[in-house]
Amino acid sequence: MRILLFLATNMAVLVLVSIVFNLLGLEGILAANGVDLNLSALLVFCAIFGFGGSLISLFISKWMAKRGTGAYIIETPRNRDEQWLVDTVRELAQEAGIGMPEVGIFPSQAANAFATGWNRNAALVAVSAGLLQRFRPQEVRAVMAHEIGHVANGDMITLSLIQGVVNTFVMFLARIIGHTVDRVVFKTERGYGIGYFVVTIVAELVLGALASTIVFWFSRWREYRADRAGADLTTNADMIAALQRLQLEQGQPQDLPGELTAFGISEQLKQGLSGLFRSHPPLDDRIRALQTGA
Repeated sequence: MRILLFLATNMAVLVLVSIVFNLLGLEGILAANGVDLNLSALLVFCAIFGFGGSLISLFISKWMAKRGTGAYIIETPRNRDEQWLVDTVRELAQEAGIGMPEVGIFPSQAANAFATGWNRNAALVAVSAGLLQRFRPQEVRAVMAHEIGHVANGDMITLSLIQGVVNTFVMFLARIIGHTVDRVVFKTERGYGIGYFVVTIVAELVLGALASTIVFWFSRWREYRADRAGADLTTNADMIAALQRLQLEQGQPQDLPGELTAFGISEQLKQGLSGLFRSHPPLDDRIRALQTGA
């Protein structure tokens, strides 16, 4: 339902954008300057590919996570630790009102965990062997509650759909820029010249970097929500204790694959303007938000 509602909303946005272009006579303005471009058709084309890639990634996210991290999925617990982990996740999932996710352990000594999956009732949550070994039981429980919070909030779906919107408009604007430069500057009259392809690629890189700040902003915001969910499912003190323990280990290398960093709990130490490209807020800020109830 979340996917259908979000897609319906964004289709409405695309239709509205197309109508606005027609009302403003943008195609006529471009044509008067020698740029023959069907904006409506281009917008639909970009939406198909922009959303298509994002949704495909979402639907295969569990498979990618298992392959990328080498996670062992606990089907039949082999020892008390695995049994405790499965029982803990089952209890948290029931309390959060979601289906029982797959539970995995991935071979890493870095303290990390992640959640992924296209369906809140068929997700995957996994924890690193290092975190499971070094964290106290109540801290591991809080970490898993944080990941269950991501699943219950539908964060994986929403993040993928936001990425789809970003992809669509980056492709759309980059092709308008490339087409315009090719016609106006390089004077290509028919078809596409080399200028179109070069300018489009450069524009996609620049616009993609700028637009990614929107995706990262949402990723940071949802971490606060997942922390709050984790505190509600366990206790505020346990969630704070888990984040403080992560602070002690933040100097250790984090080795989640790139496509999973936004779903993990690793702290990324970046300063200045690069903070716009941070997928997680600073741990100090997350702890402060829990302490103040923000």
